[in-house]
Amino acid sequence: MSNTSLLSLFFFLSLFISPSLSDLCNPNDKKVLLKFKKALNNPYVLASWNPKTDCCDWYCVTCDLTTNRINSLTIFAGDLPGQIPPEVGDPPYLETLMFHKLPSLTGPIQPAIAKLKNLKTLRISWTNISGLVPDFISQLTNLTFLELSFNNLSGTIPSSLSKLQKLGALHLDRNKLTGSIPESFGTFTGSIPDLYLSHNQLSGKIPASLGSMDFNTIDLSRNKLEEDASFLFGLNKTTQRIDVSRNLLEFNLSKVEFPESLTNLDLNHNKIFGSIPAQITSLENLGFLNVSYNRLCGPIPVGGKLQSFGYTEYFHNRCLCGPPLESCK
Repeated sequence: MSNTSLLSLFFFLSLFISPSLSDLCNPNDKKVLLKFKKALNNPYVLASWNPKTDCCDWYCVTCDLTTNRINSLTIFAGDLPGQIPPEVGDPPYLETLMFHKLPSLTGPIQPAIAKLKNLKTLRISWTNISGLVPDFISQLTNLTFLELSFNNLSGTIPSSLSKLQKLGALHLDRNKLTGSIPESFGTFTGSIPDLYLSHNQLSGKIPASLGSMDFNTIDLSRNKLEEDASFLFGLNKTTQRIDVSRNLLEFNLSKVEFPESLTNLDLNHNKIFGSIPAQITSLENLGFLNVSYNRLCGPIPVGGKLQSFGYTEYFHNRCLCGPPLESCK
């Protein structure tokens, strides 16, 4: 048989060979994902998950370019009714798991997620997931990003989250969390994560241990936190953003020393007293400031960026005066 005839035969036979034989996707990974899809009652958002096609090409799925093992599952902006099924914990090489903007997703955070020991990014946000922030998340020691925001999570924050030494960002904001901020959040080792705990129902004192942390960003706004927060500041820190607005905080601002790196400072709607320190005029990168609705007194220091902020960033204080407010008498 000539070479031309062999090539023609090969081409003819290839038309009848199952496409699955040419899959890059690992067959075990495909089985796992198809079980996951079935457990969710085959939702439309996963319609591309066809067993006859390569699962590395499926919507919401990414495979490692070298091993072809599934390393990312990101499901977002669709209708995904029901709860996260236990099959989510079965892809052994998963590094990224995301459920985002899925309002029909309910139930607790699935315990089987604890099996995903290679996970680096866990994002469950803008869903109707409820229940507790699970303690098992601290077992995911490779996590660098954790976002559980815009859900219906309740209960207290597990102190064990401070064991995540590679964590670069922790988002627990916009839930229904109660209780106090864990004292252990002042003992992060390795990476110190950006900390977002806003829009919850957290109460009590901010742990003084947080003062030993050099957070890049810390947002504790819109809670019921009380008393002191002055220890979050410090000349030797490299913090850029601090938001403790809309709490019940009460401390003397006069004695605070601000990090030179500060870009955003929001203290509005508290019970903060004293005066605005003149040192704040040296903050060259300060792009946002709001100290309104407090109990501050005395002249607003002149210089730096302070006069670039508007009237509403300073108003409703006890006796604060000077530009952009009324002149001091």
